[in-house]
Amino acid sequence: MSHKALAGQQLPEFENFDRLPDAGYVKQRVVQALFACSAATLWRRIRAGLIPAPIRLSSRSNGWNVGNLREALTTLTKRGGAA
Repeated sequence: MSHKALAGQQLPEFENFDRLPDAGYVKQRVVQALFACSAATLWRRIRAGLIPAPIRLSSRSNGWNVGNLREALTTLTKRGGAA
C-alpha cells in the first residue's frame, strides 16, 4: 500500500498514536503513515538506520515499538529533515 493510499485512510492507530503507551506496538501501515513513505522507502530507511527495525511478535507478525518510533521521530525533528 502506498503512502498516497495511506494518506486518505483513517487509521485509528495513527490517529491515536500520541495516546499509545511506549511499550505498545504498531503495524507497518501505521509506520508508513507516520513517516509518510511507501513500503519500499520504509525498508530502505530501516536498512540505513533512520527508522528502527520491527520486532517479531509471532511467527507471522512483526510490529514496531511505539517508544522506539517516538525516539526516531524526535531525532528526525531535531535534525530538521525527513527520514
